[in-house]
Amino acid sequence: MAREQTGAAGRRKANGVDNHKPFREGGGPKDADRDELLKHYRDMLLIRRFEERAGQLYGMGLIGGFCHLYIGQEAIAVGVQAAQKPGDQVITGYREHGHMLACGMDPKAVMAELTGRATGSSHGKGGSMHMFSTEANFYGGHGIVGAQVSLGTGLALANRYRDDRKVAFTYFGDGAANQGQVYESFNMAELWSLPVVYIIENNHYAMGTSIDRSSSETHLYKRGASFRIPGEEVDGMDVLAVKAAAEKAAEHARSGKGPYILEMKTYRYRGHSMSDPAKYRTRDEVDEVRKTRDPIDHVEEMLEKKGWADEASLKAIDAEVKRIVADAAEFARTSPEPDPAELYTDVYTLASPGVTA
Repeated sequence: MAREQTGAAGRRKANGVDNHKPFREGGGPKDADRDELLKHYRDMLLIRRFEERAGQLYGMGLIGGFCHLYIGQEAIAVGVQAAQKPGDQVITGYREHGHMLACGMDPKAVMAELTGRATGSSHGKGGSMHMFSTEANFYGGHGIVGAQVSLGTGLALANRYRDDRKVAFTYFGDGAANQGQVYESFNMAELWSLPVVYIIENNHYAMGTSIDRSSSETHLYKRGASFRIPGEEVDGMDVLAVKAAAEKAAEHARSGKGPYILEMKTYRYRGHSMSDPAKYRTRDEVDEVRKTRDPIDHVEEMLEKKGWADEASLKAIDAEVKRIVADAAEFARTSPEPDPAELYTDVYTLASPGVTA
């Protein structure tokens, strides 16, 4: 009974932080040059407009299966990508459209994959949850919750063998943070000083359950403490704070000191997937975050305050981004579906000696 009285409510307000909402306490360095800030703004806006159009196409029946949108979390993928060096790898779960765009993948190829077309990044066979691009060093979209953490640790192991100073940026969510393979990976990564940065995108609700109800320790960056992995909590709604934290973590991993954990406190505006009405939270809560903590609005305010952009120039960027997304949607709508013969390509087969597969 004592646990019930002091549990969720007490944890929610631990250290004065309400874990239902992201925070901006200091938020890292606020200085960036004009070109850098404008690039962050455009990159986040591209993800936002792309995801909005993907939601529309899903509603029209042009995207099938599951579809998990990244709206609200754009600062994380963009900020981390800005801290990466050529050759660094990215691997994540099934909410991956934003990460792919941040990695520089063609919006047309990503949208075409969403609609299952032959011109998609995985030739129409991956859909929303299973995209891949070795050219962009993007190693998936993975549908099994938490499974990508072990794979990302494997990427880091390969980097260590090659001694190439590359870092594997391995993303997972607050729900996946309770999966057992995550901690097996933590143990291995620290034992062997692997160059991996674990990025926990804590949007507070996993698949639909508040973190206060599902986790006894809600400060997820502490989850590596028993493995002696350092970590920190970051305002995932502030792209500059994200970039600064990612640079610090990447240098730690790249210099041979082993893994690092970044807990990005963020918030998704849509439900877990397009089929989720998100009735486990109030509309007022979502609106409050949109109004006071939106990552794109935050950069827009900085640009205007510094005199680096005005309403007209920002509208011009938005118009350019909308054209790119519209072209991607039309490309996806009109591209051909895969030939049925594609069912037999990109498939592993095992054959006995002397037997033709």
